[in-house]
Amino acid sequence: MPTSNLAKPKVSVYIIAYNEAKKIAAAIKTVLWADEIIIVDSYSTDDTVKIATDFGAKVVQVQFNGFGDLRNQAILACQHDWIFSLDSDERCTQEAKQEILSIINTPNALAAYYVPRKNIFLGRWIKRVWSYPDYRQPQLFRRGQMKYSLEQVHEGFCMLNGKNSVIGHMKNAIWQIPYYNIQEMLYKANRYSSLGAEKLFDKKIKGSVGKALGHATWVFIRLYILKLGFLDGFPGFLIAFANFEGTLYRYVKLLEKDIK
Repeated sequence: MPTSNLAKPKVSVYIIAYNEAKKIAAAIKTVLWADEIIIVDSYSTDDTVKIATDFGAKVVQVQFNGFGDLRNQAILACQHDWIFSLDSDERCTQEAKQEILSIINTPNALAAYYVPRKNIFLGRWIKRVWSYPDYRQPQLFRRGQMKYSLEQVHEGFCMLNGKNSVIGHMKNAIWQIPYYNIQEMLYKANRYSSLGAEKLFDKKIKGSVGKALGHATWVFIRLYILKLGFLDGFPGFLIAFANFEGTLYRYVKLLEKDIK
């Protein structure tokens, strides 16, 4: 029988990390099926690198200059024609794995795909504050088809072939577990508010007490009331309040930068 000369499509998975020793193993275990796993680390001081290498992942060290730059460096480190982006707080499900493998083996597959995420907090699926399917940037895409913008945080993306780059939507969800515990929630509120203040400062936006209180209050009302976050129980309140705090501190830190 004649044999095909077409190579089987391969997929690289990249995971960005910094001091994620408590999470990295669980994330890697869900993508051991991939042809390549790249950990893009920003010089962690815990056991992140050791844990990753013990699982056979390749570790690439990149100085942190914002999440957009970090993800672009991750793309450059990937070797295969398909790339799947998984954060250290995300878990690829078996259903999502099977759909990814089906997509990359489809001749007429699109350039990129959004991946739905189920957010889990305090053991509960949060359906309203973090509205399902909670897409971020396309997480499955062909290498050379996409790059990220250079914001410090909440980075955007652009397709490199313009209108010819069609983005699809996967049906099967992955899980996201944003906070390992309440301490990490507070840590992220502090870190992301600092990065957010830098982003606003770069855009020449001025800070004020009024902006801090106004934006923070609006975020809480939008998440807890308008999005029915109160139906997510106490976890929903905590998330809405953490976003209130993070937004408040972002604009206060911006004001602090203006004063300096």
